[in-house]
Amino acid sequence: MNKQDLMETTLSTEPIFEGRIFSVRKDAVALPDGRHSIREVVHHQSGGACVVPLTAEGEVYIVRQCRYPYADVLTEIPAGKLDPGETPEECAARELIEECGACAGKLIPLGEVYPTPAYVDEVIHMFLAEDLKPAKQKLDEGEFLEVEKIPLETLVQMVMAGEIKDSKTQIALLKTWLLRKNG
Repeated sequence: MNKQDLMETTLSTEPIFEGRIFSVRKDAVALPDGRHSIREVVHHQSGGACVVPLTAEGEVYIVRQCRYPYADVLTEIPAGKLDPGETPEECAARELIEECGACAGKLIPLGEVYPTPAYVDEVIHMFLAEDLKPAKQKLDEGEFLEVEKIPLETLVQMVMAGEIKDSKTQIALLKTWLLRKNG
Protein backbone atom coordinates (compact mmCIF):
# COMPACT_ATOMS: atom_id res chain seq x y z
CA MET A 1 0.00 0.00 0.00
CA ASN A 2 1.37 3.43 -0.87
CA LYS A 3 0.71 6.82 0.73
CA GLN A 4 -1.88 7.78 -1.91
CA ASP A 5 -3.97 4.72 -0.96
CA LEU A 6 -4.48 6.24 2.52
CA MET A 7 -5.35 9.81 1.50
CA GLU A 8 -8.75 11.40 2.11
CA THR A 9 -10.31 13.86 -0.35
CA THR A 10 -12.07 17.05 0.76
CA LEU A 11 -15.60 17.28 -0.67
CA SER A 12 -16.79 20.46 1.08
CA THR A 13 -15.73 22.89 3.81
CA GLU A 14 -17.95 24.75 6.28
CA PRO A 15 -16.34 27.56 8.35
CA ILE A 16 -17.38 27.35 12.02
CA PHE A 17 -15.23 29.92 13.85
CA GLU A 18 -12.65 32.54 12.88
CA GLY A 19 -10.37 33.75 15.70
CA ARG A 20 -7.17 35.72 16.09
CA ILE A 21 -4.90 32.65 16.41
CA PHE A 22 -6.93 29.82 14.91
CA SER A 23 -10.07 29.00 12.97
CA VAL A 24 -12.32 25.96 13.01
CA ARG A 25 -13.99 24.30 10.05
CA LYS A 26 -16.04 21.19 9.34
CA ASP A 27 -15.03 19.26 6.22
CA ALA A 28 -16.89 16.50 4.44
CA VAL A 29 -14.38 13.99 3.10
CA ALA A 30 -14.27 10.92 0.90
CA LEU A 31 -12.40 8.06 2.57
CA PRO A 32 -10.01 5.77 0.68
CA ASP A 33 -12.78 3.14 0.38
CA GLY A 34 -15.23 5.68 -1.13
CA ARG A 35 -17.40 6.18 1.97
CA HIS A 36 -17.91 9.70 3.35
CA SER A 37 -17.08 11.13 6.77
CA ILE A 38 -16.76 14.44 8.63
CA ARG A 39 -13.49 16.00 9.82
CA GLU A 40 -13.45 18.88 12.31
CA VAL A 41 -10.22 20.83 11.78
CA VAL A 42 -8.56 23.53 13.87
CA HIS A 43 -6.42 25.64 11.54
CA HIS A 44 -3.56 27.43 13.30
CA GLN A 45 -2.98 30.79 11.56
CA SER A 46 0.82 30.75 11.62
CA GLY A 47 2.47 27.80 13.32
CA GLY A 48 5.18 28.32 15.87
CA ALA A 49 8.70 27.72 17.04
CA CYS A 50 10.27 26.49 20.25
CA VAL A 51 13.84 26.54 21.46
CA VAL A 52 15.99 24.56 23.91
CA PRO A 53 18.34 27.24 25.33
CA LEU A 54 21.35 25.17 26.45
CA THR A 55 24.10 26.83 28.46
CA ALA A 56 27.79 25.89 28.29
CA GLU A 57 27.28 24.28 31.73
CA GLY A 58 24.59 21.93 30.40
CA GLU A 59 21.64 23.79 31.89
CA VAL A 60 18.46 24.68 30.02
CA TYR A 61 16.39 27.82 30.49
CA ILE A 62 12.81 26.72 31.08
CA VAL A 63 9.67 28.73 31.72
CA ARG A 64 6.73 28.00 33.96
CA GLN A 65 3.43 29.53 33.00
CA CYS A 66 -0.27 29.02 33.47
CA ARG A 67 -1.93 27.09 30.66
CA TYR A 68 -5.57 27.97 31.06
CA PRO A 69 -7.15 24.97 29.24
CA TYR A 70 -5.48 22.62 31.76
CA ALA A 71 -5.92 24.91 34.80
CA ASP A 72 -2.28 24.23 35.61
CA VAL A 73 1.19 25.75 35.54
CA LEU A 74 3.34 23.86 33.02
CA THR A 75 7.10 23.56 32.65
CA GLU A 76 8.06 24.35 29.06
CA ILE A 77 10.86 25.54 26.84
CA PRO A 78 10.45 29.05 25.34
CA ALA A 79 8.04 29.06 22.39
CA GLY A 80 5.58 31.17 20.49
CA LYS A 81 3.67 31.67 17.29
CA LEU A 82 5.29 32.97 14.13
CA ASP A 83 4.56 36.61 13.36
CA PRO A 84 3.54 37.48 9.77
CA GLY A 85 6.58 37.22 7.47
CA GLU A 86 8.77 35.79 10.22
CA THR A 87 10.87 32.65 9.66
CA PRO A 88 10.88 29.88 12.26
CA GLU A 89 14.50 30.75 13.13
CA GLU A 90 13.58 34.41 13.69
CA CYS A 91 10.65 33.36 15.86
CA ALA A 92 12.80 31.05 18.01
CA ALA A 93 15.43 33.76 18.50
CA ARG A 94 12.77 36.37 19.34
CA GLU A 95 10.97 34.12 21.83
CA LEU A 96 14.25 33.29 23.56
CA ILE A 97 14.95 36.99 24.12
CA GLU A 98 11.35 37.84 25.06
CA GLU A 99 10.81 35.00 27.53
CA CYS A 100 14.27 34.29 28.95
CA GLY A 101 16.37 37.38 28.35
CA ALA A 102 18.96 35.40 26.41
CA CYS A 103 20.32 35.68 22.87
CA ALA A 104 21.48 32.66 20.86
CA GLY A 105 24.87 32.71 19.16
CA LYS A 106 23.87 29.56 17.28
CA LEU A 107 20.48 27.98 16.43
CA ILE A 108 20.45 24.33 15.39
CA PRO A 109 17.25 22.95 13.79
CA LEU A 110 15.77 19.94 15.60
CA GLY A 111 12.94 19.32 13.12
CA GLU A 112 9.20 19.85 13.23
CA VAL A 113 6.48 18.45 15.45
CA TYR A 114 2.74 18.10 14.77
CA PRO A 115 1.38 18.47 18.33
CA THR A 116 -2.16 17.15 17.72
CA PRO A 117 -2.36 15.69 14.20
CA ALA A 118 -5.86 14.20 14.45
CA TYR A 119 -7.59 17.60 14.27
CA VAL A 120 -5.07 20.48 14.40
CA ASP A 121 -2.79 21.52 11.50
CA GLU A 122 -0.25 23.44 13.64
CA VAL A 123 3.44 22.86 12.90
CA ILE A 124 6.01 23.72 15.58
CA HIS A 125 9.62 24.17 14.46
CA MET A 126 12.12 23.05 17.12
CA PHE A 127 15.59 24.49 17.69
CA LEU A 128 18.55 24.06 19.98
CA ALA A 129 20.15 27.36 21.02
CA GLU A 130 23.81 27.47 22.03
CA ASP A 131 26.41 30.15 22.75
CA LEU A 132 23.92 32.08 24.86
CA LYS A 133 24.48 35.71 25.80
CA PRO A 134 22.41 37.84 28.20
CA ALA A 135 19.75 40.14 26.70
CA LYS A 136 16.89 42.20 28.08
CA GLN A 137 13.76 40.13 28.69
CA LYS A 138 10.74 41.54 26.80
CA LEU A 139 7.60 39.74 27.95
CA ASP A 140 4.46 40.30 25.88
CA GLU A 141 1.67 42.31 27.47
CA GLY A 142 -0.34 39.96 29.67
CA GLU A 143 2.42 37.33 29.72
CA PHE A 144 3.37 36.06 33.16
CA LEU A 145 6.04 33.41 33.59
CA GLU A 146 8.89 32.25 35.76
CA VAL A 147 12.31 31.46 34.26
CA GLU A 148 14.71 28.93 35.72
CA LYS A 149 17.85 27.08 34.61
CA ILE A 150 17.75 23.30 35.15
CA PRO A 151 20.35 20.72 34.10
CA LEU A 152 19.39 18.96 30.86
CA GLU A 153 19.79 15.56 32.53
CA THR A 154 17.32 16.55 35.27
CA LEU A 155 14.82 17.74 32.65
CA VAL A 156 15.10 14.41 30.79
CA GLN A 157 14.41 12.61 34.08
CA MET A 158 11.37 14.89 34.60
CA VAL A 159 10.10 14.02 31.09
CA MET A 160 10.50 10.30 31.78
CA ALA A 161 8.76 10.65 35.18
CA GLY A 162 5.78 12.37 33.57
CA GLU A 163 6.47 15.69 35.27
CA ILE A 164 6.78 17.61 31.97
CA LYS A 165 3.57 17.14 30.01
CA ASP A 166 4.04 19.58 27.12
CA SER A 167 4.72 17.62 23.92
CA LYS A 168 7.02 20.11 22.18
CA THR A 169 9.12 20.39 25.34
CA GLN A 170 9.36 16.62 25.74
CA ILE A 171 10.38 16.03 22.14
CA ALA A 172 12.87 18.91 21.88
CA LEU A 173 14.53 18.02 25.21
CA LEU A 174 14.86 14.34 24.29
CA LYS A 175 16.26 15.18 20.85
CA THR A 176 18.78 17.56 22.46
CA TRP A 177 19.76 14.87 24.99
CA LEU A 178 20.32 12.32 22.20
CA LEU A 179 22.31 14.78 20.07
CA ARG A 180 24.61 15.51 23.01
CA LYS A 181 24.99 11.81 23.89
CA ASN A 182 25.81 10.93 20.26
CA GLY A 183 28.19 13.84 19.73
